[in-house]
Amino acid sequence: MVKTRQAKKIAVTDIVLRDAHQSLLATRMRTEDMLPICAKLDQVGYWSLEVWGGATFDACVRFLKEDPWERLRQLKAALPNTRLQMLLRGQNLLGYRHYSDDVVEAFVAKAAGNGIDVFRIFDAMNDVRNLRVAIEAVKAAGKHAQGTLAYTTSPVHTVEAYVAQAKQMEAMGCDSVAIKDMAGLLTPYATFELVKALKAEQALPVFIHSHDTAGMGSMCQLKAIEAGADHIDTAISSMAWGTSHPGTESMVAALKGSAYDTGLDLALLQEIGLYFYEVRKKYHQFESEFTAVDTRVQVNQVPGGMMSNLANQLKEQGALDRIDEVFAEIPRVREDLGFPPLVTPTSQIVGSQAVFNVLAGERYKTITNEVKLYLQGRYGLAPGKINEQLRKQAIGSEEVIEVRPADLLKPEMSKLRAEVGALAKSEEDVLTYAMFPDVGRKFLEEREAGTLKPETLLPIPEGGGVGAVGGEGVPTEFIVDVHGESYRVDITGVGVKGEGKRHFYLSIDGMPEEVVFEPLNQFVAAAGGKRKHTSAPGDVSTSMPGNIVEVLVKQGDAVKAGQAVLISEAMKMETEVQAPIAGTVKAVHVAKGDRVNPGEVLIEIE
Repeated sequence: MVKTRQAKKIAVTDIVLRDAHQSLLATRMRTEDMLPICAKLDQVGYWSLEVWGGATFDACVRFLKEDPWERLRQLKAALPNTRLQMLLRGQNLLGYRHYSDDVVEAFVAKAAGNGIDVFRIFDAMNDVRNLRVAIEAVKAAGKHAQGTLAYTTSPVHTVEAYVAQAKQMEAMGCDSVAIKDMAGLLTPYATFELVKALKAEQALPVFIHSHDTAGMGSMCQLKAIEAGADHIDTAISSMAWGTSHPGTESMVAALKGSAYDTGLDLALLQEIGLYFYEVRKKYHQFESEFTAVDTRVQVNQVPGGMMSNLANQLKEQGALDRIDEVFAEIPRVREDLGFPPLVTPTSQIVGSQAVFNVLAGERYKTITNEVKLYLQGRYGLAPGKINEQLRKQAIGSEEVIEVRPADLLKPEMSKLRAEVGALAKSEEDVLTYAMFPDVGRKFLEEREAGTLKPETLLPIPEGGGVGAVGGEGVPTEFIVDVHGESYRVDITGVGVKGEGKRHFYLSIDGMPEEVVFEPLNQFVAAAGGKRKHTSAPGDVSTSMPGNIVEVLVKQGDAVKAGQAVLISEAMKMETEVQAPIAGTVKAVHVAKGDRVNPGEVLIEIE
């Protein structure tokens, strides 16, 4: 006899105001395009709307020149009947390092006070020690704490391990548990097995959050529901699928009339979908070419947002043609680091190191500071065994910590208040500075001076469709008229600017071309105060374009070969630039904040 399951309404969280545009549009959607549709979103009856956290805070301050706290307050006012949800990186909060406990507590309290009802809390290492303080702070604020399993696959990531983690989070006081499949690695039957085990071994409601990168998201959600899952994350159809999530309307229609009917109004959802269909066009320059179905994720495990970021980063390095080499290198780096899940910040740590390995032509010739901190245990316990030879190469005989990393941090809030000073008009401003000191300070200074200016949005391409791939605000598609003939020109890549010349990779009416722009007199072009190129053994340079974070020496200093003389930042990762020889610093040609390119002389040593 076949047993019929008791009717169970499936609750829906729509992620269109956060993860959808983070995955598809480099997190560039502005508040002005969210508020007009909020009245309809608030009528739907969603369990929650994800509106904050992840990369949205960074993008607001860095690119959009919006106050993320004001965005949250405006959304709360516009969505009075719907829970607002955010993604919080545990002890990392919304930044890329661990913060002291008092910063975590202050941030959670202010996020709750400004409108967040549900905190989805995860740790990139799945180290539950890094979740405890955030969970306690959420409960102290009277809000919903959702413990999160950062899903990945490896020899050490088993169903048993995930169930054990969920039970630990339950014991910590979490109100629910979420499976966060940030890369789209779940398969339907693996989903069924995991959800079934979670429902059998712990009592918390189970949420399923799966990107559709490999085209299996909706299948995974259906199997999760059949296994007992209580909630699903979806994206409104015009911002769904690919590296985003299964479409809200599709899942609502699929479940309608079944034991799992969501009860949501399909006609109302379609109106919302049409609104975002038009909004998406506005951000065509930020569309990634890696937003369609891509089953390679099942091999390289690269999340969708990480794919688009890597593509943009490689464009900046003039090496977009080597992206497949980077994708092949990522699993090797990940194995060396003990199989961390690829989610912020470990996705950046692994991805950037893979880029350095490929572009340098030698694995670990340059090791980022973040990889060194990771190998020291500063992010938490690695899930698997670390390559000890790499650890020794990176940190030498330095001690590996085994305690919770934040246990080594002193309270920071008083120090942060003093550093930011009068620029901070509120505790929220102090926390903005805490998340991103350089970018946050610049934002607060520009706000004080009245000079905040967001990125320019390019006109919608001819025909009104979604445009081709863009870089950081760089147009990539042109219609050029020459003597009555129209040509479509697409810039697909830009080489690193050399002395007096630059390579552009483009297609004209679909035919690929490579163009080199070179002045008639390149020596004239190279003049005008530009740095000279390396020629002597003691010339210090970088291997990648980036920004100078710190200058560690001054003219007249004695240095040893291999000594760090600069710290540069590329792709959000910092690396030490070392002295190629022992000697005396003859000249320093850079200062903190300078933009530098490979081959330029930054410091001279003799």
